[in-house]
Amino acid sequence: MFVLYQRAVLSHPRSVLFLVLLLVLGFASQIPKIRIDASADSLMLQGDPALTLFRETGARYATEDFLLTTWQPPGPLLDDASLQPLKAMADELRQLPGVSSVVTVLDVPLLESPPVSLSDITSGDPLPQLGQPDIDRELALKEFTTSPIYADLLVSRDGKVSAVQINLVRDQHYFDLLNERTALRSKRDAGEITAAEREQLHRVETDYKKYSGQVLAAQSELVAKVRAIADSYRDSAKIFVGGVPMIAADMVSFVRSDLVTFGSAILAIMLVVLAIIFRRVRWVVIPLVTCSATVVVMLGLLGLLDWRMTVISSNFVAVLLIITLSVCIHLIVRYRELHAADPDGERLPRVAEAMRLMAEPCLYTGMTTIVAFVSLVVSALQPVIDFGWMMTVSVALGLLLSFLIVPCMILVWPDRRPHHHAGADPTLTTAFARITERRGGLILGVCGLLVALVVFGISRLQVENRFIDYFHKSTEIYQGMELLDSELGGTIPLDILLTAPVEDAPLPGLEAASGEAAPVAADDPFASDAHDFGDDAFADPFAASGDEFSDDVDEFAAPARENFQPSYWFSLQGMREIDAIHDYVDSLPETGKVLSLSTTFAVVKDLLGEDIGSVELAIVQKSLPPEIRDMMVAPYFSADIEQARLNVRVKETSRSLRRDEFLREVHAHLVDEMQIAPERLQLTGMLVLYNDVLQSLFRSQILTLGAVFLAILAMFLVLFRSFSLAMIALAPNLLAAGLVLGVMGLVGIPLDIMTITIAAIVVGIGVDDCIHYVHRFQREFPRDRNYLAAMYRCHGSIGRAMYYTTLTVVIGFTTLTLSNFTPSIYFGLLTVLAMVAAVLGALLLLPRLILVLRPLGPGEG
Repeated sequence: MFVLYQRAVLSHPRSVLFLVLLLVLGFASQIPKIRIDASADSLMLQGDPALTLFRETGARYATEDFLLTTWQPPGPLLDDASLQPLKAMADELRQLPGVSSVVTVLDVPLLESPPVSLSDITSGDPLPQLGQPDIDRELALKEFTTSPIYADLLVSRDGKVSAVQINLVRDQHYFDLLNERTALRSKRDAGEITAAEREQLHRVETDYKKYSGQVLAAQSELVAKVRAIADSYRDSAKIFVGGVPMIAADMVSFVRSDLVTFGSAILAIMLVVLAIIFRRVRWVVIPLVTCSATVVVMLGLLGLLDWRMTVISSNFVAVLLIITLSVCIHLIVRYRELHAADPDGERLPRVAEAMRLMAEPCLYTGMTTIVAFVSLVVSALQPVIDFGWMMTVSVALGLLLSFLIVPCMILVWPDRRPHHHAGADPTLTTAFARITERRGGLILGVCGLLVALVVFGISRLQVENRFIDYFHKSTEIYQGMELLDSELGGTIPLDILLTAPVEDAPLPGLEAASGEAAPVAADDPFASDAHDFGDDAFADPFAASGDEFSDDVDEFAAPARENFQPSYWFSLQGMREIDAIHDYVDSLPETGKVLSLSTTFAVVKDLLGEDIGSVELAIVQKSLPPEIRDMMVAPYFSADIEQARLNVRVKETSRSLRRDEFLREVHAHLVDEMQIAPERLQLTGMLVLYNDVLQSLFRSQILTLGAVFLAILAMFLVLFRSFSLAMIALAPNLLAAGLVLGVMGLVGIPLDIMTITIAAIVVGIGVDDCIHYVHRFQREFPRDRNYLAAMYRCHGSIGRAMYYTTLTVVIGFTTLTLSNFTPSIYFGLLTVLAMVAAVLGALLLLPRLILVLRPLGPGEG
């Protein structure tokens, strides 16, 4: 095999480099096709039953996706100085393509300014609005700040901040493709799909991927236009733009910026560090060219295959730089050693010998690194799976191009001055060798303490995080989410679904007999579910409505004159049940605004007093005008399945929020304390889905690390042909992986969709160092069968390559701490920690264990 490599590659270096150049240029042309997917749907567990329920709920209470802006004027909220620019901004926003309606304080009906009666509401006459000239603004402000509907939702309790909702046109084609894809995938997973349906699924998946990319691009453009309009009114009020489309657009912007800015910065710093280490142009240019070519080819491959990066898998570029640079430095250091041993020898045989000696350890490091990253493929989260496969392909590509570019560039690089490398420059690795020899007890003692620290740290590791902490405090996302939580009712949506008791449900067909069709569901004010999850996840805070009610008064005649069967939820018993649940959820410190039928009942009680009976409840169910019903009833009640919905907004900024514990406590209280039958109760919403993601990551990734280490142990046995040596080589990797996870637990870095990949990276990096060191030790030991002398030679040779790689990567990856995207900061810091832990384990613990246990047999001297 190596003879074929020597004839095909090393004997024709210029031809190989020319072919590689053509390959790089060809893939570079595909880079503009790269897409970054930051949609909420990409971060959900595919196949999760909770996701199915979520989408069904979104379809039942269908709404438009929306953007949200805050409006915080320097003066009184309802003064002309605030309302006039607010109206002008809203009018500009309404003209944007893709915007269906804009809702402000000027557009909603007033029920208490002055107070109206229930008959006024059902009469069909227009209700007053703030824009009318005879409205008492002080009374309107009191309604906005105290109303069960508007307070903490449209206007803050202190009356200083208002919300502006920008409803987006519902893209029905997107949902049709999504629903078709979901149905076909369900058939495939159940093993019931036909050959024709399998072809249809492939076609639908292709169409969905293409169209979803267009949707994300269009939304990003719309977000930019909304921001441009908002910027022109910042002199009149403090404005933050929010909503799922804005977050998706910003995350794409952060990821793209980090790819370009920090990718370039890492390469620049690598250049400087390599120049300081090697002090020759060729040893700087060769690894940088190899790393750059590998990244360009891989990025081009992603663009060619429409293999989309996400906020998780985008880190593959940085990891690919580490792995490729490591291979390059190992090849270069080995070549320099051979050159130092025979300065006058011919270049081609020297290059061939260096490649031959490094082929086996590099092949095995590549294989073990791939095993580490394949562990990510068992995840149910698509971006994590994509990261695992991307790294698998990247490692193979980096290994291939390194063995093509590095030796060929060495062969064609002209010698302009004599090369006097002695191969034994004093380095820090010599000091590590002395510490290993003289302070062996200290090394083992420190490692014992680290093991105890790791166990304690991992016990404190949390599978929780605050989404707001992904962003720097100076970003609009952070400031906007903080303001929404503190002033406008919270950010994370949770839906509590309740079905009526079977014995109390109306008989089928009675609703149809009344002649009343089931209402078209809108959604509650600012109920937050996002269209990216499959159906509208962020629900419509205020369903778009006209200013005039229908003149057909007969449609709202008293329900008693019709063949009408009231729902259980519009009976006194149902009202009391929903009121009790609403009050309990509203009392929890983690919750903000809670909206349900109880909110509607509270408004009716304000109009009629506490004496509300069956007739009034029936009127609320049956005889409200469509505009009022769509705002006060339809978002919280589905007549076809007798279901009531409570929309809860949980405070994302709450540091006491523990999603899994919170959901369990709410469910237990409703079932055990309030005696709600479990079959009547369902929890859904973004809070539930994201909690499922986190719990799944812990089970699928952390617990599979054990299987990964068993697989690596098996590969060590094949490579080293010694069980004791394989176990010794595994120890530093276990300690390095545990140390990173333990530090995360000690400093409070949560285990989430971003940091879960660190464990695989640690294993991949640590295994490489240990394989290179042990493989070299096996070659050095037979020379004199002296463990100590072999250890010093290994530290002075392969240890130098490990040290150079670590130094370059550590300095380069510290630049990630300057990112505005917190996961990139964590990734940079944890990668630095992983590299340092891996190299210290390989240069201190590993050789000490070899000296103590003598796995290669008795030594001499």
